[in-house]
Amino acid sequence: MKILLAEDDMRLGELVVHMLKKKGGHTADWVTTGREACEYAEATNYDVLILDWMMPKGDGVWACRQLRKEGYMGAILMLTAKDGLQDRINGLDAGADDYLVKPFEIEELLARLRALSRRNFAPIQGEEVQVTGLILNRTNQTASIAGELVQLTPREFQLLDLLIQNKGIALTREVILDRIWGLDADVGPKAIDAMIKLLRKKLSGLNQELIQSIRGVGYKIEA
Repeated sequence: MKILLAEDDMRLGELVVHMLKKKGGHTADWVTTGREACEYAEATNYDVLILDWMMPKGDGVWACRQLRKEGYMGAILMLTAKDGLQDRINGLDAGADDYLVKPFEIEELLARLRALSRRNFAPIQGEEVQVTGLILNRTNQTASIAGELVQLTPREFQLLDLLIQNKGIALTREVILDRIWGLDADVGPKAIDAMIKLLRKKLSGLNQELIQSIRGVGYKIEA
């Protein structure tokens, strides 16, 4: 994951960045003010922002509110020594997706980052997308072929949308499992294959097979 840490405690910031890289295998940028956090988040695509509550030139809550106000849709984790109920409420109401109280163990931070990464924070690319005769409506979570609705379960829709968002890219079963169920789910590769088989059957009204199998890898939709 690519992570932005906003933390003005130099000692803690240096330690967290080091551990993110060494133990988590992540890449990380580090800033020390809320204003810098906003500037970096607007200029670079990050998987998660870690915002310290107390910082100069705009604290974490201010930065979080500013980013959400400007339409930022990425994951935000608030990092703070404030552990009161109202403090947690204020942080979450400002737009944070999770909240970690100092002092904390790096293992818990890494676990929370993994949990956030399993959630889809990608902005909606558009209300509707069309692919070879299929119309996918992300707002209503419906699919249709030639004006006829295709009855999909929520997970079938998620899987189809995931493949469409990554057109031209072969997605491994592990990636699909992580994005749709989460790696901790008690679901195996055979469940993915079975869902693909059902999806193909439901999309049989198309003139061509939409989902392609990539031997030894997984599945993709051609760009």
